[in-house]
Amino acid sequence: MDSRTEVRDFLRTRRAKVTPEQAGIVGGSRRRVPGLRREEVALLANVSVDYYARLERGDLSGASDEILDSIARALQLDEAEATHLFDLARAAQRQPATRRRPSSKPQVRASLQRLLDAVTDAPVWVRNERMDFVAMNALGRALYAPVLEGGGTPPNNARFLFLDPAAQEFYPDWKKNMDEVVATLRGYAGRNPHNKGLTDLIGELAAGSKDFSTRWAAHDVRFHRTGIKRIHHPVVGDLELDYEAMELPANPGWTMFAYTALPGSPSDERLRLLASWAATNVQAETRTPEELPTDSRGEA
Repeated sequence: MDSRTEVRDFLRTRRAKVTPEQAGIVGGSRRRVPGLRREEVALLANVSVDYYARLERGDLSGASDEILDSIARALQLDEAEATHLFDLARAAQRQPATRRRPSSKPQVRASLQRLLDAVTDAPVWVRNERMDFVAMNALGRALYAPVLEGGGTPPNNARFLFLDPAAQEFYPDWKKNMDEVVATLRGYAGRNPHNKGLTDLIGELAAGSKDFSTRWAAHDVRFHRTGIKRIHHPVVGDLELDYEAMELPANPGWTMFAYTALPGSPSDERLRLLASWAATNVQAETRTPEELPTDSRGEA
């Protein structure tokens, strides 16, 4: 990923989203292009037109926090977008010699897995910035069984979403989920532009999915903190689950998600059914051939 191109395209797409009316500019009609003009952004940010033009060409080197804050306000960036702008600025000023690369693949600590396993009534799982599933509890594995089977190695939610046709049935809000995943990946890429695993995944998805490349070109970013996830599970049917996301400071880039259903709702009943189904499957997998029913051993 070229940092100057990322900065240029991000600022241009944000400028195009703000109308003169939204910015309080009088006489903003009869425009050849949507959104604000460069000189209008410069005026709103209290910088010179030449300086803002330099920023929009992709040169954020030397831009102070005060300048970036002014640009963010002028472009009416939300929290995720403003954070992305600062991430792009840090990436532009970072020297290659200071980059730190992990010496080995992070391992799931036994204490973290015990914590996940201790939660039996809610699906809980952990992903990294590439959208790889790195750890789950039993109910999480049951809930995401189709993704674990079709998301590659390691199982990857973004790969499943964009490259596996089964995603359209599993995710009723398929297009919305695509928007959210791309916007989340865009934020991670701005924060870690030299993460080879992340850039390789982005390249794979862009080459294999027009849906991905179109959304990637929009430069939208968002945080993935809380919300509602709708899933059509092949065993129990439709589920509508609330989720909470928690970052794990001991593993930078890892996020833990926990899903719950409204008590007494159809989704709550189906989630309990899924937990029972998962427990039955685990018991069957751990039983010895002698413990299985006669017909399960293939005997008459």
